[in-house]
Amino acid sequence: MTGDREPEPYAYDLSSAAWRKSSASGPENNCVEITDLPGGAVAIRDSKDTSREPLRFNAPEWTAFRQGVISGEL
Repeated sequence: MTGDREPEPYAYDLSSAAWRKSSASGPENNCVEITDLPGGAVAIRDSKDTSREPLRFNAPEWTAFRQGVISGEL
């Protein structure tokens, strides 16, 4: 790591991550779970299959994704 830059989101160990999911998830709990990473990054996983590798987004990627969902673009 150089200067004030955070490591890439895939550099973080998620073995002890505190995962959370929306309280609006249905009774079957089929939802995605999210955990915060340093520097505004996030990791997202499928709550039905937590053995799969989570997707990870740095802060600008996560912001762009959220804006796309809110605007209806995605």
